[in-house]
Amino acid sequence: MDPEEGSTAVDNIVTQFNTYEDFLDSQITTVDLYYLEDESLARQLVELGYRGTGEVVKREDFEARKAAIEIARLAERTQKKTLTSAGKDLQDNFLKALAVREDDNRNGKVSSVIFIRDRNSHGQEVSGYIDYAHRLKIEDFEVYFNGKRRLLPRPTDMRAFKFNMSKTELRLPPTSCNLFLLLDFISYFYNWDNHIAVCNSTPNYQVITDNPEGLLFKYKRDRKILNVDPKAQPGDNSTRTPIQTQLYIQAVIFDHISRRKT
Repeated sequence: MDPEEGSTAVDNIVTQFNTYEDFLDSQITTVDLYYLEDESLARQLVELGYRGTGEVVKREDFEARKAAIEIARLAERTQKKTLTSAGKDLQDNFLKALAVREDDNRNGKVSSVIFIRDRNSHGQEVSGYIDYAHRLKIEDFEVYFNGKRRLLPRPTDMRAFKFNMSKTELRLPPTSCNLFLLLDFISYFYNWDNHIAVCNSTPNYQVITDNPEGLLFKYKRDRKILNVDPKAQPGDNSTRTPIQTQLYIQAVIFDHISRRKT
């Protein structure tokens, strides 16, 4: 029997029996018990391969494979539970784009930065960059995927700066904001009507504001630079995807794939 067939046989046995003792008992016949008169001895003989009617499986192989299958089962259950987009009837392209990226952002395969430009509840035009993976960790996205709320940048209680700027997607003066290492959600927020800009680094990205060409984000895991300038290339292992959506004035998603080995 080749290794692959042997592994398949062990898997079949492990899934069929709850314990190794149950497997051993299945290999013992009534004739064995009649002559041996000792169930424990009969089990030992089956385990050693001297008795039994089927495949010989060592105890350590059975228990190791049983544990591996249980870990895989729990991981699958956890993954299904944490994907808040699962099972949702998503109509807008923006929500569909978030759903496609949710799993990869949760497990670290991809790090997405979301640019949104729209109006807040006060009618003020705002724009900002959202660290999607970080927001998924600190916030329940159920309200966004079920359509009860819209995902928007949040300035929260952070320091603000006033400037006179034109409405471009992100070619902003390099001194337009300071860095605050806050464990909050995004890297950049701008209120066009009040000309207020605030910057924050996140656990995933460092904001770089002293670049003559404009705003940059450095992904902390592999130290690669993400350039969010629409006229420039986004950078190594990064892509820029404009989203046609009915939910916002403008939406763009930057996806970065980390190449750092873990």
